[in-house]
Formats: sequence, structure tokens, C-alpha cells
Amino acid sequence: MSSSNDQVLVWDWPVRVMHWCLVLSVFGAWLTHELEGDWFAWHVRFGYAVLVVTVVRLVWGFVGTRHARFVAFVRGPRAVLGDLRTLWKRDAEGSVGHTPAGAWMILALLGMLLAQGVTGLFSNDQVYQTGPLFGYVTGQMSDRVTTLHKQIFDVLWGAILIHVLAAIFYLIIKRRNLIAPMFSGRKSRKDVPEGEEIQASRGFIAIVIAAVVIAVLVLLVQTAPEAFLFGF
Repeated sequence: MSSSNDQVLVWDWPVRVMHWCLVLSVFGAWLTHELEGDWFAWHVRFGYAVLVVTVVRLVWGFVGTRHARFVAFVRGPRAVLGDLRTLWKRDAEGSVGHTPAGAWMILALLGMLLAQGVTGLFSNDQVYQTGPLFGYVTGQMSDRVTTLHKQIFDVLWGAILIHVLAAIFYLIIKRRNLIAPMFSGRKSRKDVPEGEEIQASRGFIAIVIAAVVIAVLVLLVQTAPEAFLFGF
């Protein structure tokens, strides 16, 4: 076991908090959709959480710490293919942050989560419950968006499964624990080249961004036209 002195900070706490908030929020949104009874209000709340955290993470991908930024880990096709060629090599050189292939999965997940959150704002349950921005669209448009909302979720589940299986694969086959650093934020010093670690999380900036995103969402919801589900 490595002591804390043998480890350096790689993932800032905003990235880690957002990661696990998305895990809980997506699961909560699914569960409250599947449960019978009056759980729609909680489904909406979890949807808000997914949307807010996803938007903040996208912004953080441009202004966050070193390994949180997209420019630090998103690579072109050649790097992705090179990464996949060494997939089964246990001694292949690892990435400090996301791997090239993993980076594109992160972008895909964030894109689907954003689409899922936005479509949910305009959706309806085709009975009597509506999303908070239903009043901006016609009933027919809401039905189409609702269908898309469900379809995206099906694809999202598949992507999440691949993401989880990849983490398990790295843990068992490649002997690299990608899960623990998402709790501690730290990796072994020997796996992080000199100067690649981060010194601070810059969490105050992330909190300000989250506050702005929440304020905008609250404003949109509170000023939305009243929804009339029947008669469309």
C-alpha cells in the first residue's frame, strides 16, 4: 500500500464530486421513473441535478484544473487507435488523466446526459405530468421530445455499462485502479510524471459556476408558460 506521501493530486474535488453526483442522479432518475406512485416530482429533481452537473462539468472542461480540461485528454483518431492496440498489454504506459479512448467515452456520456436533461425539460408522461418547460412547445412536439428522451436513455445505459466494464477491465486485467482516484483524487507518484500533478482544486470557481447555472435554470423554470397537457 502506498502512503499519502507517495501519492500526488491528479483529480480535483469538483471533478470527483460531479462524477459521483452524476452516478447518484442518473440512478435516482431511473429509479423514480420505474417506481409506481407519485414519484414524478423526484424524477424531475434528479433530472435537474443531472442537467446542472453536466453543464458545470462541460464548463469545467475549459476552465478547470489541468486534467479536467478537454484539451488535456481529448486526442485524435491516431492516439485512440494506439491506445486500443495496447489495451491488453499490462505494462503499457498509462495516462495520468483519461486515456485517449476513455476521453471520447467521457465526451459521449456528457453529450447524452446533456441531451437527456434538456429533452426532459420539455417531455411529458403522456398522462398528466409534464416537464417544467412543457409550456414552450406544442403537445405533439413534446411527444416527439419524450420519445427522444426515452431513446437517449436506452443508449445511455449501454454507454454506462461499457464505462463500468472498462473500469473493471483496467482493475483486473491491466492492474490499474481507476476507481480509487475518483474518491481520493490521488495517484501514485511513480505513475505521474514530474510536473503533471495539480496543486489545488480551485473549488471556489466551480462553486461560482454551479451557482450561475442553477440560477439560470431556476429563472427558466419560474418564467416558463403554464403547461396545459390536456387538449393538445
